[in-house]
Amino acid sequence: MDRTMNRWGKENGRLKGYLFVLLIALELLVSFTFLGYIHVPPITITFAYIPVLMAGCTLGVAQSTALGCVFGLSSMYKASAYYVLPFDQAFSPFLSAFPVNSVILSVGVRTLFGFLIGLFFALARKSRHNRIWTILVAAIAPKLHSTLVYGALGILFPELGYSLQNALSLDIDNVAASVVCMAMAWFIWKAGHTQAVRDFSEYIQQPRNRINRNRQGYLFGALFMGCILGAAVASTLYFANRISYMLSVHGMDITANIEYDLLHLQIQFMIAIIALNFILGITLLLLYQYFSYRAYLGQMDSMTGVMGRKMFLAACERLQRSSDAGWFIFVDVDRFKSINDALGHPVGDTVLKEIAGQLKGAFSEDGIVGRMGGDEFAVMLEKMMPLPELKEKMDGFLKNISGILPSPETVSCSIGACRFNYPQQIDTLYSQTDKILYAAKRQGRACYVVGKYNGTDVELLD
Repeated sequence: MDRTMNRWGKENGRLKGYLFVLLIALELLVSFTFLGYIHVPPITITFAYIPVLMAGCTLGVAQSTALGCVFGLSSMYKASAYYVLPFDQAFSPFLSAFPVNSVILSVGVRTLFGFLIGLFFALARKSRHNRIWTILVAAIAPKLHSTLVYGALGILFPELGYSLQNALSLDIDNVAASVVCMAMAWFIWKAGHTQAVRDFSEYIQQPRNRINRNRQGYLFGALFMGCILGAAVASTLYFANRISYMLSVHGMDITANIEYDLLHLQIQFMIAIIALNFILGITLLLLYQYFSYRAYLGQMDSMTGVMGRKMFLAACERLQRSSDAGWFIFVDVDRFKSINDALGHPVGDTVLKEIAGQLKGAFSEDGIVGRMGGDEFAVMLEKMMPLPELKEKMDGFLKNISGILPSPETVSCSIGACRFNYPQQIDTLYSQTDKILYAAKRQGRACYVVGKYNGTDVELLD
């Protein structure tokens, strides 16, 4: 992939987390349903390792290794039933004569497969012809998996008669599996280069916690998933018991082994249902966040990229619920009308964009930035920043914006910063900070004045 895909690990941590959980759920779903092994005569294609490939292709080595471990644990559980074939029982430490060897075969080999696939995809992304190498890695993935499994079988369970020779054969199943994996890698590469996916990944990464806290929504989601889990466990135990009872009523002798296998199958069904619910839940969560942020963008100031007035004031109300004190700051561009008249409105728009960008760079980690209209901006800092630190940030801001236009033009701003205790009416903060701003203008502009609101009026600070 190109630099866009390489940046996912650094810039899309939240999205990677969602995808990782989604792929774990997908791995469990395909492992415990017929989706893991599709048989269309005369072709049989294994899909159980596809989530491992997807993790290596989109996430990283650690994630694909973890998915490989999940794949192995699922295989080990499925093999731990009395009805499975002797070949499959080699993957179960409970049914084989060599439990340690079985764990190495089922879990160790699949974990190694996940590690190697993640490593190969990481190297492919760094190569010059990354798209070609990525597709080639996907193409060899099925053969790599079978080579590791059959090689381990030959070493750990030689009595079964399998060896690397079994993995080296090439038939229509191998070709079909490679084609499916190549198509998956190509689709991921193509999707990663679309503007829609790039925008979506950017949306997910936005620090919306200061803008739209919805703890109740997350709590409801967690409670809902807990109810689903409880219902799935209760249903599993109930149906396993009812099936045993039904068979006994029809005159079948239900041995302990049969009861174990029935419960074993019901647990597989339960895990598949829970995984499907997680897939649905995460998908809905991603869609909710996407459309929520689309609505958020609709209230942003389209030219400068900061909050619009209405959204900023609403966010200020919410911010006051999380702390005891903060700062409210007004920023007014000095003689902005003269810039528009002398240099034109496009230049004026550029100045506003640059000022908004500098404000976000200075304060977005500590609070929110909004455009109140025209050439006036506002900032609310969520927590009480020490005065020396605040002054340092405002000094840096004034220095940075002075060079927006080429010499001899100079851009400057008047700034009023008001310290206050929560909670305060936004209208009150607005009017009191405006007084401090005009104190800065009276001092000759291109400066800042700091004050404190004591509940009745503002006191100017040194």
